[in-house]
Amino acid sequence: MTSTHVPPITEEDIANFLTNTPGFFERHAEVLASVQITSPHGQRAVSLQERQAEMLREKIKGLEHRIMDMVRNSNDNTAIATKVHQWTSALLRVKDPFDLPEAVVSGIRTLFDVPQAAVRVWTVAGPYIDADFTQGASEDARAFASSLTMPFCGPNLGFEPAGWLAQEAGEPAQSLALLPLREGAIDSATPAFGLLVLGSPDPQRFDATMGTEFLSRIAELASAALVRLK
Repeated sequence: MTSTHVPPITEEDIANFLTNTPGFFERHAEVLASVQITSPHGQRAVSLQERQAEMLREKIKGLEHRIMDMVRNSNDNTAIATKVHQWTSALLRVKDPFDLPEAVVSGIRTLFDVPQAAVRVWTVAGPYIDADFTQGASEDARAFASSLTMPFCGPNLGFEPAGWLAQEAGEPAQSLALLPLREGAIDSATPAFGLLVLGSPDPQRFDATMGTEFLSRIAELASAALVRLK
């Protein structure tokens, strides 16, 4: 006499059965009503319906948090767009090109809450050759600016441009953002005609891991204004 081994029914078998038999709980509603599971908010047992309601409330709460994050991001983006508009408008109102470098850096300090900012430009037209904003950029600094195809962000490791910053006593820049100035897009092969440097005593303000899309747009807007000096 041979015996037939029947494998035990697994949870997966039960799950597959219920999935493929949608009318089961319609025919056996008393089973659904009697199911009790442990609530995640305590050790008490709750019905399946109650647990589903809890899960739905948790899902709604998660969606509410996501919506609030989206609203905050939208408000932040709107505030940034407003500041960029104000800064750009101020640059467009500058009549004398000689005043443009100061307008660039003062606007960045004021509107974007950057503690330190400076700019140097070279290959300028005759009337601006001896201006302060053309002085102090070595050939190495100019070559470095031309090598950048995106803003550099990171710690102040003694870069020459850090010396251009007007530093308050006891608060040297700990982090820097170096923005190349060139005609056209920031990532073009055109040699840079200047460099905009932003500094902060906060080591994390211009972290190497931060996104540079916003800084790239700032560099391109500053370039479009300062190209009048050429």
